[in-house]
Amino acid sequence: MLRIGLFLATNLAILVLLGVVMSVLGIDSRSTSGLLVMAALFGMGGSFISLAMSKWIAKKSTGAHVIEQPANPTEKWLYDTVARMAKEAEIGMPEVAIYNSPAMNAFATGMKKNDALVAVSTGLLANMSRDEVEAVLAHEMTHVACGDMVTLTLIQGVLNTFVIFLSRIAANVISNFLGDEEGGGLGFFGYIAVVIVLEIVFGLFASMIVMWFSRKREFTADRGAAYLTSKDKMIGALQRLQAHHEPSQLPEQVAAFGIRPRKGGMAEFFRSHPPIDKRIEALRNL
Repeated sequence: MLRIGLFLATNLAILVLLGVVMSVLGIDSRSTSGLLVMAALFGMGGSFISLAMSKWIAKKSTGAHVIEQPANPTEKWLYDTVARMAKEAEIGMPEVAIYNSPAMNAFATGMKKNDALVAVSTGLLANMSRDEVEAVLAHEMTHVACGDMVTLTLIQGVLNTFVIFLSRIAANVISNFLGDEEGGGLGFFGYIAVVIVLEIVFGLFASMIVMWFSRKREFTADRGAAYLTSKDKMIGALQRLQAHHEPSQLPEQVAAFGIRPRKGGMAEFFRSHPPIDKRIEALRNL
């Protein structure tokens, strides 16, 4: 319930904020140019506001404990390992956190690669060897070093813009085709309903593009982990994940940046992670 509440509250706050900005700037969404500006403001603005809040959302939704002063040997090893990798990757030291979950997973998030968050689950620490955990950390640090969070947000923002814009343009065309001079044949509620349906349809195609990029990103992160550690360690970590069947249990906001794919997606095209078999094969072919 906390995760759902945070998600809804965040999105509502973004909509209110962007609505205020439009009013202050005097943007009229009824014109084509105004509609495009509105779509870009909501599409790009919403994505980047979400990214800016991603560390806070991730901490709250997972209950992650940030390691400031290591309290035990495991925390010290974890912190020191991330610090070493940050130095090797020539990026700023991210926040390191542990969150309570039986699922073996980890994720990275943050608006800047020099101010990121890397978190691992208690299940990962309990069920993997240190070599395997090191490989997982290297995978997440590669995401950070490559700026994947910003790149994915940019792609999502551009696609959101076109989804918002094209759905309303298409709804206007349908309304005018059916219509009259008093707001079109659809009427206000009919127009809203058509917009919602079109946003869902266009959004599905946009999601396919985003997930395709996410899957490509995973192969790159695996190669980066092989470079920072070794491909044998990364293969071992993936095989360990493959042998366990717990669901991801990561909130939607950071699921694409986790190490473990979500189960039961609608289809291969809508998965954020490629199959583990393919990832292992790619590493063996390096």
